[in-house]
Amino acid sequence: MPDLNDDLSGLARAIVRGEETSSRIDSAYTHYSAAIALDIYRNNYRGNLHDALAGAYPVMEQLVGRDFFRHMTRQFIGRHPPHSGNLHHYGAQMAEFVAAFEAAQTLPYLADVAALEWACHCAYFADDAAALNLGQLAQIAPEHYPELILHTACNVVCSSYPLAAIWHAHQPGASCDFHIDLDRGACNALVSRKDDVVVVSELAQADAAWLKMIQSGTPLGAATAAMQERYADFNLQAALLNLVAHDAVSGFSLGATP
Repeated sequence: MPDLNDDLSGLARAIVRGEETSSRIDSAYTHYSAAIALDIYRNNYRGNLHDALAGAYPVMEQLVGRDFFRHMTRQFIGRHPPHSGNLHHYGAQMAEFVAAFEAAQTLPYLADVAALEWACHCAYFADDAAALNLGQLAQIAPEHYPELILHTACNVVCSSYPLAAIWHAHQPGASCDFHIDLDRGACNALVSRKDDVVVVSELAQADAAWLKMIQSGTPLGAATAAMQERYADFNLQAALLNLVAHDAVSGFSLGATP
């Protein structure tokens, strides 16, 4: 059994890294050489990983074109082999990879697009979150509201570019006649899932900063006070209603007041 494990590990390294296979592996094939057989395995390996990345990053593929996307994923696969048998987990490092990929620097927003698409991918495959129990929330006495710690089922991706607009322009059914001003300002993209559909919307800077504090475990009172001090126009009720409307709040607990 140890020999078999060693041989299979060696075969995997030969496919992924191009190493020599074990001398114990029979290389006598009737119709083709062992090298050709390995190339078949390699092509299947790379092809499956490419398809997984294309499924996770469809907008990025549209932006750069199929040929360049395949070139880019081939480089990514060479540097980032999978560490899980579940291909839904593959591709998490793409935003970091794109940011350093010299050939992609003509599209400075591309790494942010990758970050947004990965957040969408994770939202789609995430376990179902519990719905906010409004009945239980109504039982909390108003004097304890500042102690509330909200549990969220969403993510925020911040960018210097109009990220949400770029994403929406490349969704199925979107108009082909569009123009996006890349200099129009920063975007805070809220990623959530409602009725099994991933939703991308925009948050105001104050709402995004507040949500990040909430997600770090800051109680509602402290987070709200900090935002009201920094942003005169921050509206707690509007921020809460927006999250609830997007099914982005999954529950709450009571923490201690400072």
